[in-house]
This record gives sequence, structure tokens and C-alpha cells, in this order.
Amino acid sequence: MQTLFMRFLLTATEQTEKLILPDSVQKAKFAETVDKFIHMDYQKVLTDLVSQSIWVVLKLVLALAIYMAGRWLIKRILKLLAAAFERRAVDRSLQTFLRNLVKVVCYILLFLFIVQVLGVNTTSIVALLASAGLAVGMALSGTLQNFAGGVMILLLKPYRVGDFISAQGQSGTVEEIMLFSTRITTADRQVIFIPNSSIATSIIDNYSLSPLRRVDWTVSISYGDDVETARAAILELLAQDTRVMRDPAPAVHVAALAEASVNLSVRAWCSNADYWDLFFAMNERFYKILPQKGVRFPYPQLDVHLTRD
Repeated sequence: MQTLFMRFLLTATEQTEKLILPDSVQKAKFAETVDKFIHMDYQKVLTDLVSQSIWVVLKLVLALAIYMAGRWLIKRILKLLAAAFERRAVDRSLQTFLRNLVKVVCYILLFLFIVQVLGVNTTSIVALLASAGLAVGMALSGTLQNFAGGVMILLLKPYRVGDFISAQGQSGTVEEIMLFSTRITTADRQVIFIPNSSIATSIIDNYSLSPLRRVDWTVSISYGDDVETARAAILELLAQDTRVMRDPAPAVHVAALAEASVNLSVRAWCSNADYWDLFFAMNERFYKILPQKGVRFPYPQLDVHLTRD
């Protein structure tokens, strides 16, 4: 065991001596380095450095000029594309989607051209992107699903730009259908972005497809009040508003006999744009006018019975 250990130490010592150069060799190499540094042609080195710097600066300036020109050209193409869409009366939703798609493709081509001008081999870049396509596709599977969802929305057209919809627990007006999401604006001016993949596979309430919309109210009257009197008063108020459609005609029915009130279901039809204005206006009129017609609104009541032991 000791013999093996001694052999190991000898072998390690020999290897260490091979790694450490003798002083004479070190001095010779140092003298050679100093001699090269002293006899270096500094003028040539400086000339090469200046020429290379000028060439790099020229390529950067050329690349910047190409970027500015390409950016202007892309904007011009998008304007021409928008004008062509207007002449052809293309759907606004499809206009936004195609415009964004063309913009992305044009900027990718511009980037590849600038990289080639800078001296980078674009073929290798394209090959690298192609080889990494599978990995990128797996990593961006959700993004690709959003893109596919946007295509399905444009093909099936469950909604368009300008429609008032309700989806994914949000309600608002569709402002733009983009490549990966849909931008809507709520009634209180909040801007919400909904992923296209989620909205394309969910239930969508589109309130703008039909030109007409039914308005529903629930009017509670007291027990003992005449239902016909209340019905006639409500129908009279509806008839006085020009926004209420005459066909289909408004209707008033007894909806429920509640604990402290008789609930009347009031239904009327109006144009889509007048829905909320009519809804709020008639609520106020019911409150002001119906008591003048002898219709009372009930208050919550509690009967208390006292007993003596």
C-alpha cells in the first residue's frame, strides 16, 4: 500500500515539473514578447483599426438608413392596404387582422434584410429558426392557439368591430380584433383584452346582431291594488314614448305573488341603440307617475304577534 502511494507521489511530481517551465525558457519567451511589442508597426495597426472602424460605422449608417426607409415604406403599404379595404368595403374586423398580419411580416423581412447588410449570414439564421421552430411552437402553444382563435373568429364572425358583446365574464363594445386578442371597451370606459383562444371557444352573447331588443322591467305593487289599473297606467306610459315599438306590442303580466308585493313583468321592444336610455327613463317614470294613478309601491313589512302567558 505504501509502495503504491509513493509511486502516485512520484508520478504527480513528474507531471507538475512538466507543467512548470524552466526559468531559462520563461525568460526567452518574455524577451520574445517584449521584442515583438517594441518592433510592432504601430502605424499599420492604427491604420487597420481606423479603416475597420470606418467600415463598421458605414455599415451601421447604411443599416439605419435602410431601417428608416423600410419603416416609411411599411407605413405607406399599410395606408394603401387600408385604402384598398375601404374601396372594397372589407369588414372592419378583417381589416384590422390583415393589417396587423402584414405589418408583422413586413417588419420580419426588414429585420432579415438589415441583418444581411450588416454581414450576418441570413441563411444560417433561417436554418436556426427552422430548427428551433418545434421548441418555440411548444413554448408558444398558447400564443399560437390565440392566433388560430383569431382566424376562426374572422371566418365564423360571431361578432365584429362595433358589436356589444358579453364573453368570459366581461361586457363591452368590440374595438379591435388583433392577432392574439380582442380589445373591448366597457360601459365605464375600461379597456379589456380577451385572448382569442378563450373567446373563440366560449359562449358569446352578441347584443348587436339583432336590430331590436326587448326591455324588461319588474314593477312591484301592493296587495289590494287593482292589477288592471296598474296595467293600464304602465301601458299608457309606454305608449307615450316614441322609442317603444308598437309591433311587437308592449305587455304587462303578473309574474309572481311575492311575500309583500305583487310583481308585474313589463316587456317592451325598442331599437338596440335605445335600450339603456329607455330602461332608465321608464324606471324613473314608473316611480313618479304610478303613485298618481293610485298604484302603491309596497314596503317590507313584518307582522309581530304578542301573546300573554
